[in-house]
Amino acid sequence: MHQPRWKGIFPAVTTKFHADESIDAEGTARHIEFQITNGIHGLVTCGSLGEASTLKLEEKLQVAEIAIKAAKGRIPVLANVSETSTREALRYIDGANALGVSGFMVMPSVIYVADAREAMLNVRTMAEAAQKPIMVYNNPVAYRVDLKPEHMLELADCQWIAAIKESTDNIRRITDLRNTLGDRYQLFLGVDDLAYEGLALGCDGLLAGLGCAFPRETVALYDMMKVGEFAEALKLYQWMTPMLHLDVSTKLVQNLKLIDFLVGVGSEHMRRPRLPLIGAERAAVEAIVHKALATRPSKYQSVML
Repeated sequence: MHQPRWKGIFPAVTTKFHADESIDAEGTARHIEFQITNGIHGLVTCGSLGEASTLKLEEKLQVAEIAIKAAKGRIPVLANVSETSTREALRYIDGANALGVSGFMVMPSVIYVADAREAMLNVRTMAEAAQKPIMVYNNPVAYRVDLKPEHMLELADCQWIAAIKESTDNIRRITDLRNTLGDRYQLFLGVDDLAYEGLALGCDGLLAGLGCAFPRETVALYDMMKVGEFAEALKLYQWMTPMLHLDVSTKLVQNLKLIDFLVGVGSEHMRRPRLPLIGAERAAVEAIVHKALATRPSKYQSVML
């Protein structure tokens, strides 16, 4: 089977809500159009940043459908699979396939800390059920399940596994993956404030959080790194870094939805138990974003709709 070679900037899109916590379909579609207009290469629905843990399976399918219709075939739309059981994951995959998603990003295990044997079988089962390309989301820091290079080598015979989103905070892992696996998988870096480092080490793309509010700037960083304009890319990255740090937080949803709001590309509405930031926490994020907006490099500025 010919696998797609995903590359570039794939935002993990935020899910837009109304004040009553119902899904804002129009707002979600508008936000996706904003990102496509600014050059993103693909997107993932209902990840951690998309508040998957607060959504029912049917709602996740609703968001995937909104994204597919908004994308109109211009970019691949991947549905994130983060169900707490294999049974539910397969039900979700079946529903998303019926909608026409381009592929899936799958989490080896959530809530339950699976060992490598369990996690690999879960990934393989989801991949075989999907019969579409999948990206394995490895995040040992947040979810305490780690599929290491030797495990991904063992999974290499599964034709449907196309890519890895690596979200360990150990940047050495990227080189270890390449040395062990060669070019068998596309490698995406999933930690915002290691984006420059990941691209410098040969990652094929970024699963971006800040890209939701600053898509063109994020694409520009990727483009410059890929043609070796490292010094210019570093200047842009240094401007972005204080905001990129806000993605690496237990309050990443609150932080990045506040950024969306301050930039003018979304609201802060989210599902409880999450609440918008207040007090010193809010002031700290606002100060970072206001400084960034005041010094924003016009050369790479995202185009507003």
